[in-house]
Amino acid sequence: MLQEKIKALAKKYKDEFIDIRHHLHTHPELSYQEFETSKFIQQKLLELNIPFSVMATTGVVGIIQGNNPEKRIIALRADMDALPITEENNVAYKSVNTGVMHACGHDVHTTCLLGAAKILQETKENWEGTIKLIFQPGEEKNPGGASLMIKDGVLDNPKPTGIIGMHVHPGLNLGKCSFRTGRIMASADEIYITIKGKGGHAAAPHLTADTILIASQIVVSLQQIISRNNNPISPSVLSFCAFNGGNSTNVLPSEVNLQGTLRAMDETWRYKAHDLIKKQATAIAEGMGATIDIKIDVGYPTVDNDETLTTTAWQLAENYMGKEYVEETELRMGAEDFSFYTQQIPGCFFRLGVRNEAAGIIHNVHTPHFNIDENAIEYGMGMMAWLGASVVL
Repeated sequence: MLQEKIKALAKKYKDEFIDIRHHLHTHPELSYQEFETSKFIQQKLLELNIPFSVMATTGVVGIIQGNNPEKRIIALRADMDALPITEENNVAYKSVNTGVMHACGHDVHTTCLLGAAKILQETKENWEGTIKLIFQPGEEKNPGGASLMIKDGVLDNPKPTGIIGMHVHPGLNLGKCSFRTGRIMASADEIYITIKGKGGHAAAPHLTADTILIASQIVVSLQQIISRNNNPISPSVLSFCAFNGGNSTNVLPSEVNLQGTLRAMDETWRYKAHDLIKKQATAIAEGMGATIDIKIDVGYPTVDNDETLTTTAWQLAENYMGKEYVEETELRMGAEDFSFYTQQIPGCFFRLGVRNEAAGIIHNVHTPHFNIDENAIEYGMGMMAWLGASVVL
């Protein structure tokens, strides 16, 4: 049976692909700078005799054809960029690029898709259709590498009927995976606000437009947009994460800068919130004698898992992993540019367990101590190969 072949090959090649993960982890590259990573992927596809093309500068797209190539076309996606974080893990494969780290598991995603590619290439006489392998840049930074890949035609010639993506889950134990239908991750927009007014002596605030006070009022007031305008059963978060202005105990600055993020699960509410933020912040600033400049950088939309594709993949995962090892994943207010694909074609974004408390592998993504139990690579590459070979839409 195909499943037994895939499991056997995943086990056989596990150590080889753990070494590949080590290489990628040691040599991380930031968003849209994945030049060496792209070359490495291209070389691996060449070794596997898998034809590929390059798009969005560093993105790589491979094609594997099984029997009856036109019967179905499924895309499998991995991201490959790293984060501007200094790694603090004491491991042999620690990042050698100062201030850059694979702290979100994209090295694992790329490794698992390369592993799946090798398995699918070796078993292509045992499944039907075409598999499109998408290695994309820039998931961590606007405008999102997925949007650039789509613009360059990644979903054309041939057009997939569905796309599957995987992400490591440090809260889920090794040997498990998780799925959820419908909306599973939030949209994410960046907010930049500059308040300008007449600065002056702190002892004479009546002669100034107190930009510190105005900015503070804006931060506090805008929370009411979420609590009193958004439907409370639809998750939404507004967080200001940077408040910059002034450098003295007795001088009121003439300018304060705020930076924050808006997260939402509803696209209609998302854009309504943009308008409310702009109107309310402007009214506060102008009412207190200042001017204001607001920029909302529209980022990733909501990740919306197609019910049919996700239910099918969920059932296949239970068949592959065992029903007791497949869970329903939680809603997350984090964002993912996989959402751009789900706006175009049916998508399924699932989670792979990488946690091992006994080994101290417990740290979350985007932290300097993030790591995985590397036995997860066998499950990840096997699952991606199994879903790619088995999903029918």
